[in-house]
Amino acid sequence: MGRRFLVGGNWKANPKTIEEANKLIDTFNGAQVTADVEVVVAAPFLFLPLLKDRLRKDWAVSAENIYTKDNGAYTGEVTAPMLNSFGVGWTILGHSERRDILKESDEFLAEKVTQALNKGLKIIFCCGEHLEERQSGQQNAFVSRQIEQMIPAVPEGKWGDVVIAYEPIWAIGTGKVASTNDAQEMGKVIRDILAAKVSPEVAAQTRILYGGSVKPNNCNELAAQPDVDGFLVGGASLDAGFINIVNSAEHSK
Repeated sequence: MGRRFLVGGNWKANPKTIEEANKLIDTFNGAQVTADVEVVVAAPFLFLPLLKDRLRKDWAVSAENIYTKDNGAYTGEVTAPMLNSFGVGWTILGHSERRDILKESDEFLAEKVTQALNKGLKIIFCCGEHLEERQSGQQNAFVSRQIEQMIPAVPEGKWGDVVIAYEPIWAIGTGKVASTNDAQEMGKVIRDILAAKVSPEVAAQTRILYGGSVKPNNCNELAAQPDVDGFLVGGASLDAGFINIVNSAEHSK
């Protein structure tokens, strides 16, 4: 299959100051990475030039969002061409906090997916269910709909630039973690959808990440699952423990 393990750090609206950001960058730059792993750090727009300038060059820099247009009268938005001009090559799209808090719809996210990929950005596309879907046994159907809405938005030949992150919403920032079986099961569900709706080849090559309270003490077991190709890490990407998660790639299969 040849899927290289990928660990993404999602800083969200953190840290609060440039001084804290620089300290975190220094921590990452001084760390020893022993695994064969691709690392992408996503940060608020204000910190992206700083990361491009100072972060270790074997790690990539990502935005946490983009708008659907190149430019124009869209107050407060940041666009793909702007990221291109700063050398930022990735963006996260569809995170549950944007879906739920900012009410971004599947249709709106599909526009963003097409825009990002057409402008040369790679994407980490997030999906995941709420606690009520999990408790009612509807988690597979719920996530399947999110993926099926995204598939037509991927331009031909662009699947190599797509990473999918499964993040059960009930496990994000709560300290609760999906079991290794839960993470593997949903990874396989997503891969099966890609095989059926796109192609077996795309399903085999696409990396599927797990996110949701990933910590240094649970990452190794999760990394060993055959359909977990890495992690999207929130709070744990804001301290030195992130390096342990990065190095958990040594346990991947």
